Amino acid sequence: MSEALVEIRSLTKHYTRGKQTVEVLHGIDLDIPRGDFVALMGPSGSGKTTLLNLIGGLDTPTSGSVSVEGRRIDEFSTGELARWRAEHIGFVFQFYNLLPVLSAQKNVELPLLLAKMGSAERAKRAKVALTLVGLADRGGHKPNELSGGQEQRVAIARALVTDPTLLVCDEPTGDLDRKTADEVLTLLQTLNREHGKTIIMVTHDPKAAEFANRTVHLDKGLLADEATAH
Repeated sequence: MSEALVEIRSLTKHYTRGKQTVEVLHGIDLDIPRGDFVALMGPSGSGKTTLLNLIGGLDTPTSGSVSVEGRRIDEFSTGELARWRAEHIGFVFQFYNLLPVLSAQKNVELPLLLAKMGSAERAKRAKVALTLVGLADRGGHKPNELSGGQEQRVAIARALVTDPTLLVCDEPTGDLDRKTADEVLTLLQTLNREHGKTIIMVTHDPKAAEFANRTVHLDKGLLADEATAH
């Protein structure tokens, strides 16, 4: 484990609903070293997805700072943030968000359409990513021809294809049965341990959190004690 890849200082997030202000995060401080695999846990409404979205640049804080690789992403303009996300963050969600009309291969290629590269290079990179998740032979299949676990693997391959700095996962196994969930979590663990990917995963499932290196608990927008996996 090396220097902090993600540094969060005095992070707050408020939302305004009508005349009401909803305070979601209250002064969070958190360091995530390069090569870490962190599970974010906490009851519904504790702020874990909000924190994940702030780290992934999908949202901006009310106050405080979020630095990734020493860059203050909370100070980026909307355009800068969109470009930064495309280059540095791989997103994996509970629902796979695959396009049903496209093959697995073409779904994985989607993030590369934003990059300046030819179709042969896109195809090559997508094949590498599919191989990495164990689906080298499924590139031609459409989502409805795959199992739920395979669809999530395609979604992980799509998140990996740009070689992101950070893999950000929101309940990645929330829609899967236990056996399939464990297979997907083992894959994430392998990506972390053997390929050095830094992973931040929101989960409500204690069994899923066991696959991470450590667990960070949020409660009512505050960090509770940290538990390190052994």
